[in-house]
Amino acid sequence: TAWAFALMLFTGGAGVLLAFMLSTVLEIPWTLGLAFFAAVVGILGAFVLQFVRKLHWNPGLLVASMHYRMSRLYALWYWITPIRMRIMLWLGLGMILVVFVAASWQLAIDNRIGDLIALWGTCLFFAGTLIWAEWQPQPRAPRNVPVRTPDAPPNILMIGSDTLRADRLGALGYHRALTPRIDELGASGTLFTHCYVPCARTAPSLISMLTGTWPHTHGIRDNFTGDENTQLKVEALPTLLKKSGYRTAAISDWCGSDMGKYSFGFDYTDFPQDQWNLKYLIRQGPKDLRLYISLFVHNRLGRLLLPELYYLGGVPLTQPLGKRARRLVSRLAESAEPFFLNLFYSTTHPPFASEWPWYTRFADPGYKGPSKFAMSRLTDPFEIIRRQGAPKEEFDLDQIIDLYDGCVAEFDDEVGKMLAHLQTCGLTDNTIVVVYSDHGMEFFEHDSWGQGNSAVGEASPRIPLVIRDPRRPARGIVDQVVRSIDLAPTLLELVGAPAVPGMDGVSLADCLSAEATCPQLDAFNETGIWIADIPGLPEAHLRYPDLLELMEVPNSASGTLGIRPEFNSRIMAAKDRMIRRGNWKLTYQPLSHGYLLQLFDVEADPSCKLNLIDQHADIAAELWPALRNWIGLSEPAPDA
Repeated sequence: TAWAFALMLFTGGAGVLLAFMLSTVLEIPWTLGLAFFAAVVGILGAFVLQFVRKLHWNPGLLVASMHYRMSRLYALWYWITPIRMRIMLWLGLGMILVVFVAASWQLAIDNRIGDLIALWGTCLFFAGTLIWAEWQPQPRAPRNVPVRTPDAPPNILMIGSDTLRADRLGALGYHRALTPRIDELGASGTLFTHCYVPCARTAPSLISMLTGTWPHTHGIRDNFTGDENTQLKVEALPTLLKKSGYRTAAISDWCGSDMGKYSFGFDYTDFPQDQWNLKYLIRQGPKDLRLYISLFVHNRLGRLLLPELYYLGGVPLTQPLGKRARRLVSRLAESAEPFFLNLFYSTTHPPFASEWPWYTRFADPGYKGPSKFAMSRLTDPFEIIRRQGAPKEEFDLDQIIDLYDGCVAEFDDEVGKMLAHLQTCGLTDNTIVVVYSDHGMEFFEHDSWGQGNSAVGEASPRIPLVIRDPRRPARGIVDQVVRSIDLAPTLLELVGAPAVPGMDGVSLADCLSAEATCPQLDAFNETGIWIADIPGLPEAHLRYPDLLELMEVPNSASGTLGIRPEFNSRIMAAKDRMIRRGNWKLTYQPLSHGYLLQLFDVEADPSCKLNLIDQHADIAAELWPALRNWIGLSEPAPDA
């Protein structure tokens, strides 16, 4: 409320200032009533201006806080083309400048020097505030690049996007050319086509990737973790690299708050507080008030003073994050020490909103449904829970996939900008670049949508993984099964850091050489916590209550959300699991009495629709002991 009042004072004051200049030029008597009217016009005018600007350039910001149907705004959206927006903006600025010059001239003629000084000072205040809030300097090459010795360890740059599916890469045959920069990077390095995460939820996936361990080793099994468990049991990659002289940094938007919640050990971080926090969610305020404030603070002012609204979940931040990340690279390049930077975008995360023009790139221009700018009805916790259990028929799936593909293309564009910036900074030849995701996304391939809901399909547990080490020749595509837990030991070996005995992953450094063979590895995956009753599960599948009944706030002082302890064993027992070995995949689903095993030939059946367990019982018998053993590492294993 205080911020809304402050914004009204600022915008109302701007209206009063403009009215004062007009009254001076037109010689209209200045009255209190005129000032009040001007303030109201200023507040309403600023709101309309920002609303129209955001509707065109970043409609996802409106979707995240709107109570009302976005379809009511479609006619206005069609009318406000970029050319019209620019014409109106320059006409408005030109008129204000003319009025300002005329008012200054009139005050000078009337010898009202005090009023003239006040006018100039007030105008400078308003202009300076707006410029400071909106200023986003372009990244530049570092001013001083130190000379490094030839044997100096390389920098490491990880670029990730939340919920990026592996099958969207053009190099893997997707029908749209979404990822030319990532494809080119993979061609000049190594592209792993079958990389699996152990749990397709952000927190356990990122922790496994950066520690090289399974979830049952590091202890984080889902996103909802109390304060007492945020201190990791194992050392993460940033801590290990610091021992070898690296400076470490991480930068992200709203999806990357987990990197600040857990003890990864980064020297420098730039991302919001934990999003799974009741106090943080309450500070975002009711939707109408949140919408009004968000229109004015989606800038540097909001990032520094109102992070709860700037980092509001679902609001696109791809382009400003990319600029900040490239400026950070320039600063890191000015030191003689090697750096490790993890850059993590929310670009491809639901509700698949993106900045202009990306949300229009593949979408049908004539679409008039509720998901024109973003996947609809995902801005309220109760709506999200209900939608998670909704059938496919409730979704405009073609439009949603078109929006998602636009998000993938925007992320690829950001990867290209970062690679170009590395070249500008002179870092291309001494920087290992990794492109990754924390998990994929299910689009009803197995009757549900989201991530971490199914271990049967490939869409959620499989991620793209590209590693380019400029010191090694290109390897290209590697089809062998690898795991995200293998990335940390791989990077440690590539930079000459000591291996860590406690890691579950193995180094893939040999896979980067064309003449070498990759190790034959088993990949495992388990589902996350279901927030609702998921469609497509077997009727007798083990179940538990919806998310709101599962959650509690263990520490009211911090507000962190966690899972009630009495549900932990039930949640763990209900998880689906899978093992992937070669072209075979065995899945396990716990039932109220026993369990269901299914076997798929992923090479012949990428969608995992044809269960071959009866035809290849010998393969299932070979895989089941390994999967059963992996399950038994965290809970009592099911009977054979």
